[in-house]
Amino acid sequence: MRETALNFWNQYSVTILDIGGHLFTASLIILGAKLISFVVMKMINKAIKGKLKMDNHLGSLLRLLLNYGIIIVCAVLILENFGFNATSLIALMGAAGITIGFALKDTMGNVASGVILLFLRPFYIGDFIEFGPTIGKVKDLGLFATILETADGIFISVPNSNLLGPPLKNYTRNGKRRMDLPIMISYDDPLDTAFAVMEKIGLEEPRFLQDPPPQVIVQSIGEYGVTIMLRAWAPSDIFLKTSQDMTRLIKERFGEAGLHAPSREIRVNNA
Repeated sequence: MRETALNFWNQYSVTILDIGGHLFTASLIILGAKLISFVVMKMINKAIKGKLKMDNHLGSLLRLLLNYGIIIVCAVLILENFGFNATSLIALMGAAGITIGFALKDTMGNVASGVILLFLRPFYIGDFIEFGPTIGKVKDLGLFATILETADGIFISVPNSNLLGPPLKNYTRNGKRRMDLPIMISYDDPLDTAFAVMEKIGLEEPRFLQDPPPQVIVQSIGEYGVTIMLRAWAPSDIFLKTSQDMTRLIKERFGEAGLHAPSREIRVNNA
């Protein structure tokens, strides 16, 4: 048995040592890749929580891309270590990537759009946006699609490429919105009284921002009456509720002040 082992070693020792050396080198490459991956991921996590305040979705994307990049580089180095022609393999993978890219151009377009959206950040999770005929609250932003939820609870999945086409309105981004609250009064009602009621509402409502301050203006003069408007700013997150409450309050206050909405007179000629 011992003699057989010695003969085997004498015959294949060079090959065994060569394979062992390659395996040892491959192990060092894998350990180095893991170390680099650990350090890079730690830096990204620090960037997300630190001064850069990187978005979590963008951080996840960077982690994913860098992780795959490190794996690919590690695989190429290991193949080179075992004597494979990695250049030809890379060229083959590139040609395959181009072919797959043409076959999945729409999907890849959505991925590219998702990356652009993650870097430009025209909206964040929780923002209320509108583009074209679609309007809703952003629930999630992925590489392929953005998930929205409408005000009435409908789920909408939008391909990312669609978000880079039409102008996009973000109702949340600036943190405040202006509401226009118009009401029409009769020509028989005193305009000063209507202004006083509106100005008092603007001063007393605690949800209104005072910079810029509420403003009362005459919006239009029509056939049946005068339309005055209260313009006021409120935080975006309470804008809708505040607007609804103010519409009701204005109606009640105008009734208490004896102000009336104009009525159209219909005259019948009996002659």
